[in-house]
Amino acid sequence: MKKQTFALYFGNRGFFPASLIWDARKEVSKAVNKAGFDYIIPDESLTRYGAVETKDEGLVYAKWLASHEGEYDGVIISLPNFGDENGAIAALKNCNVPILIQAYPDEIGKMDFEHRRDSYCGKFSICDVFHQYQLPFTIMEPHVVHPLTPAFDKNIKDFAAVCRVVKGMKNFTIGVIGARTTKFKTVRYDEITLQKYGITCDTYDLSELFYRVGNLKNDDPKVLSKKDRLINYTDFSKVPDEKTTVLAKVSVAIDDMINEYHLDCITLRCWEEMQKVLGVAPCVLLSELNDRGIVASCEIDLCSAINMYSMLLASEKPTACVDWNNNYGDDPNKVILFHCGPIAQSLMAGKGRVTDHKMFAKGNPGCGWGSNEGRIASFDMTISNCKTEDGKLTFYVDKGRFTDDAIENEFFGCGGVAEINNLQPKLIKLARSGFRHHTTVGTGDLTEILKEAFTTYLGYDLIEL
Repeated sequence: MKKQTFALYFGNRGFFPASLIWDARKEVSKAVNKAGFDYIIPDESLTRYGAVETKDEGLVYAKWLASHEGEYDGVIISLPNFGDENGAIAALKNCNVPILIQAYPDEIGKMDFEHRRDSYCGKFSICDVFHQYQLPFTIMEPHVVHPLTPAFDKNIKDFAAVCRVVKGMKNFTIGVIGARTTKFKTVRYDEITLQKYGITCDTYDLSELFYRVGNLKNDDPKVLSKKDRLINYTDFSKVPDEKTTVLAKVSVAIDDMINEYHLDCITLRCWEEMQKVLGVAPCVLLSELNDRGIVASCEIDLCSAINMYSMLLASEKPTACVDWNNNYGDDPNKVILFHCGPIAQSLMAGKGRVTDHKMFAKGNPGCGWGSNEGRIASFDMTISNCKTEDGKLTFYVDKGRFTDDAIENEFFGCGGVAEINNLQPKLIKLARSGFRHHTTVGTGDLTEILKEAFTTYLGYDLIEL
């Protein structure tokens, strides 16, 4: 897999010593490689010292950058000294990728004319001019940072995550398999609004999925291989063999649709036709897809799929769609987040157990095999969701953690206790703002990454909880 690649840019002001540029070229290059990424860098002979000061040098850099179009995911501006804003805007105003601005710190004891950088001030100048030209850019704490420090290593990794989200979210396709779940108006969405943001919704009737399942033979190599995959994925020991076969066929059919229609993620109408026609619940299949890094939401909650996809891009780890489901005793900041079983196995505390979905089995035992029950592991997490309203795509982003608090064995499905600071007023804000009964969770604190990508580069609206 090709590593993310950054184009490196070095700013200059002529009365500062050239040695600052030479050192920066080596140090920033080393930092990018150490963080796990590749870079492209103009030859030192392209401009004076291989840096950019004047508008003419900026135009030379812009031409060099254009010659490498498609080879880089973002640009890292390094300011080993004050830098020049005229050269910077000429160089980068048409780069069309995220830009990170890094400025070198001055050192106490090296504040004489031969060593002083003034990058602290120069960073403001470039940011101001970029703002005037409406050229989006990324700046991170601390304001000045040496490239060979843990702080800048984190900056690079966070910027790489921003670049992944921006690149992935600008143009992707969600496969909508089935009509909106009839009983859930809460998951309605506006396709035209989404298309405005580059999000395409391709809809397929559930009958196509059933037709594909019906055409698969029990001894088809793909079905047999999928059965093995599912049996080893989670605990299928209680599932009748014929139900395992049906689940394998549904999984193969979904895989085929994803591949044939070039879908980046899916949302599925998971009830009640699945149970009435096929006698299964697809929860574990969505779990397995998510565990493979293919975003799959249930109940045709397409907006949750959007959030799951953004957090997958940011963290490169599986995400999940869950219900705001239960209070946890009297603790106002704890909530049980739950779903029937589409949670990726890698997000669970232990191996799941496939059961006959209790909600459906209550009225028709044996019709709902496929719920993957278990508990969500304890980890720091991000919560987010979105809505389409009045032609806008609006998100919320917050953070919390799954705790190791116990949930009794009788609790159905896959749930975990989440602790979120100041939860009660946040719930009121969500309810009054028209957000759904689902939220999505991603691994780690992705809040600043998502906010930066959503608001600086993608043009989404964001509400603060």
